[in-house]
Amino acid sequence: MPQERLRSIQLSPTGIQPPSFGGAVALVTGSGRGLGRMIVETLLAGGANVALHDIDETAPAAYGESESLTVLAGELSARGPGKVVAVTGDITKEDDVAALVTRVEDTLGPIDILVNCAGGDIAAKGGKPNPNDALHISLEDAHAVMNRNFFGTMLMCRRVVPGMAQRRKGAVINFGSLNGHVGVSPEVVYGCAKAAILHYTRSLALEMRPHGVRVNAVSPGPTTTARFLATRQTDASMIDNVSLERYAKPAEIANAVAFLASDLSGFVSGQVLRVDGGMTLFPG
Repeated sequence: MPQERLRSIQLSPTGIQPPSFGGAVALVTGSGRGLGRMIVETLLAGGANVALHDIDETAPAAYGESESLTVLAGELSARGPGKVVAVTGDITKEDDVAALVTRVEDTLGPIDILVNCAGGDIAAKGGKPNPNDALHISLEDAHAVMNRNFFGTMLMCRRVVPGMAQRRKGAVINFGSLNGHVGVSPEVVYGCAKAAILHYTRSLALEMRPHGVRVNAVSPGPTTTARFLATRQTDASMIDNVSLERYAKPAEIANAVAFLASDLSGFVSGQVLRVDGGMTLFPG
């Protein structure tokens, strides 16, 4: 798909200006491409200094979004107004998490905003688990999906949130999914991991109430990232559609994250914002 076409699909049509972050430091995991990258761009446009993270330098090249993580950080820094630093590390490994957080803090300062975007349903040896249903997924693949999603989110929070609590300020935005709210097949364990993240979000929010740290989650529906468009059989009518019966644009998810990261949501904590165009219409 031509880059101009991809860009038009990804950008929000609203022209909404992002909230002002006034030099706040944000770390967005899994932001070398796709949805994470759009979140970095949105926070950066609002004046945040942002750490661009992925598991390795090559992540942005997988679907043609940039040459490398370092090159992408340079491209985004040139736009400003905030600064961008590139950091790599495996969020399922405690030592990697400690090292990447230390690098962010040494380079940009204490972390004010943590967005746990890293995850996905491609954590198995061959990418997506196969088989990928409730009874036949291998235990190895099930562990890999849980590690990449739930335990990765938990390790990041364990490393970053205590500093926020000490400073009595901070915002955490975790990533759920439509799959974490409804029964699904395939991708059963992925849905379980996302449901676990949502419950962890509520529990951590409860624990952080006395410390002034807000913890929320976003649950997107299907979204037109470069990977989604390259690997899924998509319905053209769900892309070029002015109604809500369509796929989300990455910028629409990023705008929701920016809201939860900003002072505009200063009294919002422990909530899950479903950004799915009304695909899931039930409480909770």
